[in-house]
Amino acid sequence: MVMANMASSALLCWLVLLPALFAEVGAASTWTKHTNNWAVLVCTSRYWFNYRHMANTLSLYRTVKRLGIPDDHIILMLADDVACNARNMYPAQVFNNENHRLNLYGDHIEVDYRGYEVTVENFLRVLTGRHDAAVPRSKRLLSDEGSNVLLYMTGHGGDEFLKFQDSEEIQSRDLADAFAQMHGKRRYKELLVMVDTCQAATLHSQLYSPGILAVGSSKKGENSYSHHLDADVGVSVVDRFTYYTLQFFENLDIHSNATLQSLFDSYAPSLLMSHMDYRADLFSRPLDKVLVTDFFGSVMGIKHTEAAYVGFTGRSKRSMSSQRDSSLDRIMDVDHELPFEVSDEKEKELEDVKEFNVEKTGPGLLAADNDASVLLGLLALAAAVAISSITFPGS
Repeated sequence: MVMANMASSALLCWLVLLPALFAEVGAASTWTKHTNNWAVLVCTSRYWFNYRHMANTLSLYRTVKRLGIPDDHIILMLADDVACNARNMYPAQVFNNENHRLNLYGDHIEVDYRGYEVTVENFLRVLTGRHDAAVPRSKRLLSDEGSNVLLYMTGHGGDEFLKFQDSEEIQSRDLADAFAQMHGKRRYKELLVMVDTCQAATLHSQLYSPGILAVGSSKKGENSYSHHLDADVGVSVVDRFTYYTLQFFENLDIHSNATLQSLFDSYAPSLLMSHMDYRADLFSRPLDKVLVTDFFGSVMGIKHTEAAYVGFTGRSKRSMSSQRDSSLDRIMDVDHELPFEVSDEKEKELEDVKEFNVEKTGPGLLAADNDASVLLGLLALAAAVAISSITFPGS
């Protein structure tokens, strides 16, 4: 009788714990919904003497593309009046370093909003998705509740404002309200706001929507400074905050384990000549657990489903898998050109592979699934032990 009572108590205990355990499993599953990354990169300046702001933006554009974010997930806004400016002794080229080895304005630049299209109105429409029907999909931020969004802005600013092309301003309250609309319309899962301008951190003061991490190059009352002057170009070509951000990313790839905390720790005031400041009270994850690639890189994962293709290609699984791997590598490398001429039939096959065989998953999806499986396994084992204890006295 005593054994039966003890077993009954144990079973009752597990029944009480069941909802909590399943809630934890559910929370782990919810956390894996980071399925894609978007980047909105904005240069709010124009004119030749603001060369560095365009170089800042193009440098971040190159970085996120190198780390895997495709052009159709990047919204690039810049005046685009520098590369072909009459004062540019390197026509159709933009540099951020004196050695001129890397042309930021290369063959693969896709500017979505240029010239006088870079306005406060268009910027807010991009964030909130409130476009006219005639606006093409390529100019829209098509993010969803599973998206991590990087917003980078550079230009001239002050206490709680950022100037757009010396003709209008956006206020910190405007940004806060736009982010609130994004949250209400489920247009992001997590949002990283990075601003390189004077008194940049003041733009974050009015934010109130959850899931936002904001970082600025300087505190209230501080200026943000350029890094160096290019004697050939005749103007400064990059700002300090962006320069050291690029330096941090230069040796990283999509598989890097570097975290946002390590990025923030790299901003030394002696190098920036200002104090980087960030706001994390609206952000739910600890920064030392957040990979930089959660925002700056692609989260596309590949799961092979060979059976779907062997039937209609007539080739072996091994050869199909090998060819598909190389095909996907070519498709996903934005700077890679096919080394041979591809027939229409072959091109269609590659497109089929790209469309149907690439499944997007969050970076940590498999780990989260494993954790959930372990929890369920332990739960099942404990329940089995409790049940066996109940039946034991009658055996």
